Amino acid sequence: MWSRRDEMKKYSGLIVLGILALFIGLILSIQLRMTAGGDQGGLVPLAKVRGYEAQLKTVKDEKEIVVQQLMELEERMNSIEGDKAKEDDFINGLVSDLEKYKMSSGVLDVQGPGVLVTIKDPVVTDEYEQDFSTIMYNYELLLSLVNKLKEAGAEAVSINEQRIVGTTEISMAGSNVNINGTPTAPPYYVKAIGNPDTIHDAINIRSGIIDTMKLKYNLIVTTEKKQSMVIPRYTGTINFKYAKPVAEEKSE
Repeated sequence: MWSRRDEMKKYSGLIVLGILALFIGLILSIQLRMTAGGDQGGLVPLAKVRGYEAQLKTVKDEKEIVVQQLMELEERMNSIEGDKAKEDDFINGLVSDLEKYKMSSGVLDVQGPGVLVTIKDPVVTDEYEQDFSTIMYNYELLLSLVNKLKEAGAEAVSINEQRIVGTTEISMAGSNVNINGTPTAPPYYVKAIGNPDTIHDAINIRSGIIDTMKLKYNLIVTTEKKQSMVIPRYTGTINFKYAKPVAEEKSE
């Protein structure tokens, strides 16, 4: 489907072609007049010769004017094309910046390499099964993991397909852990897009967050490097009740 800008470009091109056709037709008519005037044959009276000379001079002057106008038109066309190219580059730059802002704010699905962290509750070995989830009861471990992932350069993070954004809350609500207001339960699958080696090494350092989950809480945690994975967009609504953009002061 053609955009309005493409339609305008198409119509402006047709107008320019029409003007060119008009100038070319005028040049041809001038040349025909010159040919018709000089193809009579025989002797020509002096008065007619002078008349032809005057007419020829007029035709030459008209031709020079047409050629000059044609050159000016070509320069104008080149200028318009240059302006359009600059405008297209500017618009493409704005679109690119907008895409970056959308990705950083979490409102776009993103894809790339990274690390997948899987967290499961400990295996119960006694005959009395525990009636609570270790990772849910200690949900602040999820917060710590998210912070470590961001420190390691993760560009996008999700927990059980819930995108982590600036307004994300992770909290205990009854028997569930709510993430972005959505109830979640183990096992927890934490995705982080970024440099797989950097992220993997950062969270697996000795006495780091993964060691703490395993050694202190007996959680079953695995980390996998991924060549490609998808993190979904944030589907909630972000409302600002108090924060407002600061107006830029105009310099005098």
